[in-house]
Amino acid sequence: MRFFVSKRRVALSLGLLIAVPGLGACGPTGADDRPSSSDRPAVLRVPGQFKSIQKAVDSARSGDMVLVSPGVYRESVTIRSPRIVLRGTERSTVVVDGEFKRTNGITVTGAASVVENLTVRNNLANGLLFTGVTDETLQGAGAGGGMEYDPLDTAKFPALRGFRASYVTAYNNALYGIYAFDARDGVIEHSYGSGQSDSGIYVGQCKPCNTVVRNNLTEHNAVGIEVTNASEDLYFLGNTIRRNRVGMTVLSNNLEALGPQHDAVFAGNTISDNNDDRSPEQAEGGFGIGIGISGGTHNRFERNRLEGNRAGAFVLRDEQGYPVLGNRIEDNAVDEGQLGLAVLAARTGGNCYTDNGRAPTSPDPLPRALTSCSARDTALATPGSARPLDRIPPGTSFREVAPPPAQPGMRDAVHAPVRPALHLPGAVDPASYVLPKPRD
Repeated sequence: MRFFVSKRRVALSLGLLIAVPGLGACGPTGADDRPSSSDRPAVLRVPGQFKSIQKAVDSARSGDMVLVSPGVYRESVTIRSPRIVLRGTERSTVVVDGEFKRTNGITVTGAASVVENLTVRNNLANGLLFTGVTDETLQGAGAGGGMEYDPLDTAKFPALRGFRASYVTAYNNALYGIYAFDARDGVIEHSYGSGQSDSGIYVGQCKPCNTVVRNNLTEHNAVGIEVTNASEDLYFLGNTIRRNRVGMTVLSNNLEALGPQHDAVFAGNTISDNNDDRSPEQAEGGFGIGIGISGGTHNRFERNRLEGNRAGAFVLRDEQGYPVLGNRIEDNAVDEGQLGLAVLAARTGGNCYTDNGRAPTSPDPLPRALTSCSARDTALATPGSARPLDRIPPGTSFREVAPPPAQPGMRDAVHAPVRPALHLPGAVDPASYVLPKPRD
C-alpha cells in the first residue's frame, strides 16, 4: 500500500490552472495611504483605511500590524516585508477567499512575519504558504504544488527565517492548508485544516527546521499532517488528527531537497479514525492509516494515542531508495481494535516498537530487533503486511467537503500585543505533552 501523496500526481489529477492572483475585497472602501504620523509601528485597518488586504500589506513597514475586520476578501495576499503581523479581528468571519481560481490564499516570504486569527479557503494550491522561495513563478510549483514539482536550490533560496501561524482556519484548498516549505524557526499553533486534497498541515524541506507544530486540529483531508524531508529540532506536539483518509505521513523522497527526513519528535498527539470517505481522495489511494513512516529516519513517537485507524496505527516502509531506519516508537496508547504495527519495508533496521499496548502486529511475533528500545539493533526485520480493507471508498472533490464549524479565536484580537515571529520557537519541552485521554 502506498500511503504518501505524490505532489506531481495530485496536481496533474486536479488539472490545476494557475491563475494570476486577483484582488478586491468585500466591504466599504477608504483611503489607500498608510498612516505616517510617526516612526512607531502602526496599525493599518482593512477595510477602514485600505480597499484590500494586499494594499494594506504593501503599505506596512517592518513591525506594523494589518488588522482586518470581518468580510470576505476575494484576493490573494503576499507578505514580502519582514516582521509584518496580519491579523483578523474575528477568526471565522475574516475570510480570504480564492474562489477556486487563485493559486495561494496568503504567501509569506518576509522573515519573522505572522498570520493569525483568520480563515483562508478555496484556492487551487495552498491556503497559507510560508517559504523562502521568493521567485513568484516558482511559488505555484516547487513551493506551491502546481503543475510540476522542483526540489529547488536551497542555496539560491535560503530558508525563510521566522514564521508563525496562530488561530488560522484553512479549508477546501486543492493541496495544502498551512504549508511551511523551505522555512525554519517557526510555530504553527491553534490552527485548523479540513478539505485539502493533500494535507491539512505540511512541513517540508528544512534542516534544521527549528519548528513546533502544536495544538492544531486537522480533519477531512487526504492527510492530516504531512512531513517530508524536514529534519532536526522539529516537534509535533498535542495535535488532534482525526477523520482524514490518512492521519500523518513522515516521508523521505526525491521530490524535495534535504533527504532523508530525520530526527523529529511526535508526542502527545491524538490520531484517530482516519478512515474518512468524505475527504478528498489521494492520488496514491492511501486509506485507514494512523501514522505512515515512509523512508523517515531516527524519529521519536511517544505518548501518542492511536485509535480506530482500520489499516494500521503505524505502517513502516522504504521509499524511493530511502530505507526506514532508527525510528523509536515507544509508550504510545494503541487501541487493540486496529493493527498496531505493519512493517512493509525490506531494508529496515534500527527501529523499535515497545510498550504500545497489546494491538496485533505484522509480522507477528515481531523480530527481536524491533521489540526493545534499549538497544539500537540494526538487524533487518521480516516484512509483514498492512491489514487489508474490504473496500477503499472513493473520495470527494476538495470543493465539496462541507465547511467547518467556527473555531475558537484569539482573545481580544483587536487589542492583543503585536508579536512578530522573532526568537521562535522558544523553549520546547516534549515531556510536558502527556498521553491524551481516550475518546468518549
